[in-house]
Amino acid sequence: MTQPRQFVIEADGGSRGNPGPAGYGAVVIDPVTGETLAEAAEYIGVATNNVAEYKGLIAGLKAAKALVPDASAEGALQVHVRMDSKLVVEQMSGRWKIKHPDMKPLAAEAARILPTSAVTYEWIPREKNKHADRLANEAMDAGKRGKQWEPSASTAALDLPPVSGPPGDAAAGAAKARAAMSTRREAAATPQVGWGAADLGAPATFVLLRHGETALTPEKRFSGSGGSDPELSAAGRHQAERVAESLAARGTIQEIISSPLRRCRETAATVGARLGLPVQIEDGLRETDFGAWEGLTFAEVRERYGPDLDAWLASTRTPPTGGGESFAEVARRVSAARDRLTARHAGRTVLLVTHVTPIKTLARLALGAPPESLFRMELSAASLSAVAYYADGNASLRLLNDTSHLR
Repeated sequence: MTQPRQFVIEADGGSRGNPGPAGYGAVVIDPVTGETLAEAAEYIGVATNNVAEYKGLIAGLKAAKALVPDASAEGALQVHVRMDSKLVVEQMSGRWKIKHPDMKPLAAEAARILPTSAVTYEWIPREKNKHADRLANEAMDAGKRGKQWEPSASTAALDLPPVSGPPGDAAAGAAKARAAMSTRREAAATPQVGWGAADLGAPATFVLLRHGETALTPEKRFSGSGGSDPELSAAGRHQAERVAESLAARGTIQEIISSPLRRCRETAATVGARLGLPVQIEDGLRETDFGAWEGLTFAEVRERYGPDLDAWLASTRTPPTGGGESFAEVARRVSAARDRLTARHAGRTVLLVTHVTPIKTLARLALGAPPESLFRMELSAASLSAVAYYADGNASLRLLNDTSHLR
């Protein structure tokens, strides 16, 4: 079954006089990458704050709908709207009655754009809605000059604080990274406060272990969650023993969580036996389903499915041939698992035994790197990486592709 596209909409509206010269702004965001997918803003003449806010919501919903050709179909799109207007959020959520005659037609128009089941609403503080707020103010500034807002002249997306993504989301992109670095530089100037855990508490630290080799690994064949689920080879079992020795010597692992696939469960069981820890299973850590490419080499896929491979390499939203998962779908699954695990294991060091794509995805989300960075990382069998997740939602990539324990 195809998963729905998921967007976050942040919308706002304002009036200089209430009523007075008014405008709105709305932005559509990829909840996984923090990427801005669409912006909308308009000067609407003399109106109240609430009218402008509803106009912003309508513009945001229409912009999201335009990004998905079959958006009106049930299950095609899921949108989470965030606004600092308590009135709009509560009325559109059905918790407050709509009494004002100016609001009723606007609420009805917003409700018609997408199926009711496709939209959820959340109130956020104004300081977390700065992108949409800046767009609304740009629209009002343009109206003051007798013009309409022009996307090419907008600076609303520049130097913003962190995008207010899902709980624990550390993938808000460059704006979030710059804001976090700025905060930490300021903190470093104050005695006893800085990069450590003094102000944020101990992070949830995930030590990321790629499973040991299988018979498919040396041949560089696509081996995901839709194939034969191979066991560890003799070389892979030896690698698992070596990494277990290394982790036992470090003595920092407190829990072990594994992908449900056999090669990870076997690797995790070897480590768990050495450390005296049970192995828990997390389905969100499974490898990509590579569809019809499972078991094939890159050259074989090139020969049989050349155009499909080119499209896959060009976009992380394109799935492999035959109904596999796109990297964008995997990122949504992995980030959801990450959020569950960080909430559950705050302050602890947890070994996650998983695969190439989930580890690369966690690394790139921690860095706020673009999706195409997946193609620019190398991960060896039985390698170790590590990411720390702090209470403020930021993340720190501490290690990537360490194989020193195998030498």
